[in-house]
Amino acid sequence: MSVSVELRPAFQAQFHARWNHLNDPHVRALAWLLVAPDLLDPTAPEWQGRIASLPPLNDDTAHWLAALDTDPVELLASLDIQPLTRLGRYAENLMAFYLRHLGVLVAHGVQVRASKSDTVGEFDFLVREDQELVHWEFATKLYLLEASDGCHADYFVGPNLADTLGAKVRKIMERQLSLSKHPAARLCVPEPISHAQALVKGWLFYHGKTPCRVEPTGVSSAHCRGFWCELQEFESVECEDFIVLPRLGWLAPAKVLPDQSIDRKALHAAAQTHFATSSTPVLVALLERHGEWLLEFDRGFIAPDDWRSKAASRVRKIPPP
Repeated sequence: MSVSVELRPAFQAQFHARWNHLNDPHVRALAWLLVAPDLLDPTAPEWQGRIASLPPLNDDTAHWLAALDTDPVELLASLDIQPLTRLGRYAENLMAFYLRHLGVLVAHGVQVRASKSDTVGEFDFLVREDQELVHWEFATKLYLLEASDGCHADYFVGPNLADTLGAKVRKIMERQLSLSKHPAARLCVPEPISHAQALVKGWLFYHGKTPCRVEPTGVSSAHCRGFWCELQEFESVECEDFIVLPRLGWLAPAKVLPDQSIDRKALHAAAQTHFATSSTPVLVALLERHGEWLLEFDRGFIAPDDWRSKAASRVRKIPPP
């Protein structure tokens, strides 16, 4: 299989054009959350208006991000990054920081318990919209399309094989957004909740840059996307500079200094070392020089040779929706 990256994704170019003045990686991740396309299409009829979208950024917010980039101490303190911080929790803390700045955050991470030993669920965010209290369920996810003959949401598998896009969306829509209806929820919130919506950001990755003939049902056609391939297939990728993205660096397009990049030989060695002890794909940014910086123009997961067969097995185990 030939992996082509000649058709450069529009989102990276758009992001760099607007936000390249930001250097701090956490501020850049926050900017990505605020401007990245929704993963789910808010206008799709199957969601019945249950998809939340952030408003377009205004000049005040852009100036605020620039000021944060100059002095990110307050942001870093709020993130409370630990060695094992999960990507989802990191993104959630970034969003909480923004909503707090807007003055619309009523509560964050409110657990609902039926008893001391029985946790029913958790409200990711309770936000104020006009005079109403609204529940936002928040998710930031990356999925790889396992199948070559279809684009059903259940064919998009997480890199660690733990879930699929279809399973995640069903969990949000069928269970998490109904949390406020549970009797125990009434004891945890200050007032009745008007309605519940899902705010979902992320990236979808396609094998060998092969696009879907039809977009997955309910997924935004403008979603952020990349490619995935096996290690042996990566030899055909046309690029000279790379960086293996750490998990908390999976959100925003990368911006690094030249001495932070590695060449193809070093990348191949790093991937082989990783696969000696792990079956999880590694996310790689493809870089090109812009002045003193190297900027990501594409990204892709490099998977071990057996990942696809394991992903296919994972998909076959999913009950029909």
